[in-house]
Amino acid sequence: MITSQRAAALAQLGSRFPPLGQVTADDLVEIVRLELGHPEILDGFRPYDGHFSHAVAVEPILHVLSENTPHAGLQSLIRGLLLGAMNFVKLPRAGLPEVEDFAEMLPTGLKDRVRLSREPREEWQRDSKAWIVFGRDETIAHFQTRASPDLVFEAHPHRVSLGIVFDDSQGDSSLFAAEDISLFDQKGCLSPHDISVAGDARDYAVRLAGEMARFELRSPRRTLSPAEAANIVEIRADYRFRRANDERVEIWESPASTAWTVIYEDNPLFASSCLNRVAFVKPLPEDIRGALGPALRWVAAVGIWPATPENAQRAAVLQPSRICALGRMQNPPFAWHQEGRQTLARLARWVDFEPDFR
Repeated sequence: MITSQRAAALAQLGSRFPPLGQVTADDLVEIVRLELGHPEILDGFRPYDGHFSHAVAVEPILHVLSENTPHAGLQSLIRGLLLGAMNFVKLPRAGLPEVEDFAEMLPTGLKDRVRLSREPREEWQRDSKAWIVFGRDETIAHFQTRASPDLVFEAHPHRVSLGIVFDDSQGDSSLFAAEDISLFDQKGCLSPHDISVAGDARDYAVRLAGEMARFELRSPRRTLSPAEAANIVEIRADYRFRRANDERVEIWESPASTAWTVIYEDNPLFASSCLNRVAFVKPLPEDIRGALGPALRWVAAVGIWPATPENAQRAAVLQPSRICALGRMQNPPFAWHQEGRQTLARLARWVDFEPDFR
């Protein structure tokens, strides 16, 4: 298959997997052009600054996936297939149905470029020329210590995201914030933990709680493990106690369940959520960067409202890899610079050809 054929097949199959959002064959070919300079440069020699170059995939690629980000795993696999590479996919022990279904549905010509396993495969680590690793810091560190110096190593560790409401006089953004928080049960790196609000943050928390409740009716949260449910019960009890002694704290929660929780604090410092649709609403601080504290180094995305260039510039002091409108946080374009880096360029090497014009 040439690049355009791979792109068409991947886009057609990707349309059957909603977590991927909308992606077309043209979108995928454009990523190749943006990052590698020519839409057909993976197919053979193409003009390049007075000579000719051919981009070749660094392969095989080993993808080590985590259980809480199937959509990120799908995107990673699609990029590897778009390059035409051989892909080894280490799944979590419990599997990832979305990735397994995607691999099974691949057409001839792509299906044989994917191998899946729920168990570690030493030969995969030995033979792969690139490792893409998703997971906790401990997982990343484990693979980093085993990576050889000549290996292409892409790490996707735990990240945090947040929303910033600079102005919402019409009260529109709480619906979109609730969607960003609730999708994927807050498990992805693009899921906001906090919403910082200019103006009446407490009133915003009331509206957000209402929208969280409505989202739960439309799309119920998955069943939690006992440990996950216990974390929510514990944080709710802590904030109920604080509310009883501090009027600057308020909590709204789903009745008779742990389905969703909204916590308001007058303290603008960033609070890390225990996930599973537990969100904090905070007043917007003057020093946005300082309010992040140690979490600053882990910021992945910032959802803003309204999404104007001026507000994007204000949020850029946090140096996230992505700034977008609230309601779009969970739907990044394929061309976004994940971890602030290009996603295809590092997975290609170059062969140059200089013809003899004598």
